[in-house]
Amino acid sequence: MESIAFDSSIIINLAVPTFFLLIFIEIIYGHFSGKNNYRFNDTFTSISLGLISRFIPLLGIGLQGAVFAYVAAYFNLALFSAADLWVWILAFFLYDLSYYWMHRLHHEVKILWATHVVHHHGEEFNLSTALRQTSTGFLWKWIFYLPMLLIGIPPEVFVTVAGINLVYQFWVHTEHIGKLGWLEYIFITPSNHRVHHAQNKEYIDANYGGVFILWDRIFGSFKPELDEVKPIYGTTKPLRSWNPLKANFEVFAEIVRDFSHTKKWSDKFKLVFSPPKWRPSDVEINHPILRNDLKNFEVYDPKNSVYLKIYGWIQLFFIILTSAFIASSISNLGLFESYAYALILIASVIVTLKGFESFELNYFSETIKISLLISVLFLSGIFNSNLIIFQVFMLHQSLSLLSLIILFSSQKAKLFSSKAESDLSV
Repeated sequence: MESIAFDSSIIINLAVPTFFLLIFIEIIYGHFSGKNNYRFNDTFTSISLGLISRFIPLLGIGLQGAVFAYVAAYFNLALFSAADLWVWILAFFLYDLSYYWMHRLHHEVKILWATHVVHHHGEEFNLSTALRQTSTGFLWKWIFYLPMLLIGIPPEVFVTVAGINLVYQFWVHTEHIGKLGWLEYIFITPSNHRVHHAQNKEYIDANYGGVFILWDRIFGSFKPELDEVKPIYGTTKPLRSWNPLKANFEVFAEIVRDFSHTKKWSDKFKLVFSPPKWRPSDVEINHPILRNDLKNFEVYDPKNSVYLKIYGWIQLFFIILTSAFIASSISNLGLFESYAYALILIASVIVTLKGFESFELNYFSETIKISLLISVLFLSGIFNSNLIIFQVFMLHQSLSLLSLIILFSSQKAKLFSSKAESDLSV
């Protein structure tokens, strides 16, 4: 039994075009209804984090598929058959119950929260937020699903219900759908999922189900959305960055820092498995962490020039396009090419999002040099130039380099003009 049998990313990849279509429809609806809740920097970050997270299964990183296949082949009780409809229904409920406990514990244990926090950084709540996925979830999420394979849920059944469960969760990330009557008592809906993403004290740590809200009602973690309390989204400790690397490793870095700073060995062990907000008392005093003041809350939204936004749109278009080509061409790429394309794409994301944080001429001048080096690498003959992915990457790199030079020149000219006006006024 091959590990690929347990790769539900096939279902996700097929759903991605529909995801983007629905995001576009939501943007149009929000614009014309006067209820737009999309910001380009936030949306770019969400989409980029989602695309980067897909590289993990595409590049074969992690042992999840291999572990699932091994357990299913040698340790399952073989109690179920895919030919029985009731097995599919049972598996659907078992998967969502497993998801509930996986999800809940990822909010209650710091080392697990470190891999899940990425999904909650977004301070807007729209369909693009659903794409804001972690790239480190492969470390231990799979552990929570092993019981299903131990009792013998067939691989094809497991993969299908896993894919359906994740696809279902996409549509509930919206503010444009109100409460849905009796459905609120059974299913995860936009209303009770807004509660899950909110950091208000009235809402925090609730509504963990994937498809069914039943588990939250049974296990005491359900909280309703209140008409008088508007959800404030994001994490209580704000990330205040668009950097995908920082988003994925922020809590891991915090654990390492606190581990090295605290004096008590019992606290060193405890902080790894403690609730996410807990910190050793000596660390809390000597190294305090800034948390949000919800009474005066402001979303993280550095202002950007029109030139930078144009550059961002170019990057977003090609990042989506080239990600699709990487996914479709992965079987024709060698190991070096696969990782090189992925790393260059991730670098493009980081460069763009770094620019959204603060435009610095020195930073972009260095980026131009790096872009030139990458262009030379493409022309070196190392990559297979007969593949369409090569042509797309060359076009992406050329337009990126050109737009970077224009962006750098325009900002430099603007800076020179401002300095000249300042000198004349003196």
